[in-house]
Amino acid sequence: MSHLASQDFVALNIAVLTVSDTRTFETDTSGQLFVDSLTEAGHRLAARVLLRDDLYRIRAQVANWIAGDDVQVVLITGGTGFTGRDSTPEAVSCLLDKQVDGFGELFRQLSERGIGTSTIQSRALAGLANGTLVCCLPGSTGACRTAWNGILREQLDARHRPCNFVAHLKKALPCETRG
Repeated sequence: MSHLASQDFVALNIAVLTVSDTRTFETDTSGQLFVDSLTEAGHRLAARVLLRDDLYRIRAQVANWIAGDDVQVVLITGGTGFTGRDSTPEAVSCLLDKQVDGFGELFRQLSERGIGTSTIQSRALAGLANGTLVCCLPGSTGACRTAWNGILREQLDARHRPCNFVAHLKKALPCETRG
């Protein structure tokens, strides 16, 4: 599997979607954590969007990014709980060509250290669609930090061995940073 790792860093175009009925860009600490982390790692912010928890708007936004040529990774924070309005997994799962089952499993394992058995209520998931990695995570900043530090930082780095997601992503031209 070492053929799936590279000697060189590859900057990816990453979109961040925050799903929340209450947050604004000013109060969105989870989305900002992803923005800060991905840029510090050398990746490019392709887009940042904040949407209310509406299944069809979430699905439309993610489908647009999947269908386009400039987004290779979509990081979604929020809408993964059990309330009536939480619909991110339902919005996204039907768009995926392949689900990355181990992502949710590993995320819950890492989260157990901090939140104990409450981690079973996480509906975190990830999958590949049209050469785009889509990751759905809880809305808490701590959960996003756990996912970035424990999974995403390495799996979005082409140099990580024995394998990573970079080799599975569509080739994209660098995009301009958008706010």
